[in-house]
Amino acid sequence: MIVILRMSSNNLPEAWLRGPVAEVPGLLQPVAHALLQANEEIKKFLEDFPASKLWEKPGGLASVAFHIQHIPGVLDRLFTYAEGQSLSNAQLKYLSEEGLENDELTVDILLQQLGKQIDISIDKLKKTDPSQLTAPREVGRKKLPSTVLGLLFHSAEHTMRHTGQLLATVRIIKAGL
Repeated sequence: MIVILRMSSNNLPEAWLRGPVAEVPGLLQPVAHALLQANEEIKKFLEDFPASKLWEKPGGLASVAFHIQHIPGVLDRLFTYAEGQSLSNAQLKYLSEEGLENDELTVDILLQQLGKQIDISIDKLKKTDPSQLTAPREVGRKKLPSTVLGLLFHSAEHTMRHTGQLLATVRIIKAGL
């Protein structure tokens, strides 16, 4: 059987094939790997992306800018819930502004915010006590039931879902240029 490894832009295997992320508990390695992979893929796909297309919504899809804003916001919110906390007013304000066209936001600024939040999230993974992964947590104003692990897993899954949508939107926009 021949196995073909997909290589990243710097000719390394995908993040999950590079070994463990230092200091991240074993059960949380997939979360760290997904976040690192998303960050790399998004940065690669947005190389030379035209600033004039950042807020474009081809065929009614969410804009590229929305996805790059949404991922850090979701990570911040889900990790807050995983810590057993409620959202702050600043987090609620950020949520209300996701996807609102803002000409002050550039690809570089959005990518910096994304990278910073992924770094923060991985630092929080390093501090997560594996014995608390099944601890119950409440989500949102309705206090829906979850666990620490459920929230952290969802942060990775949700990040990759929006990464895929973002990459497809970038391809559509670039094809139309």
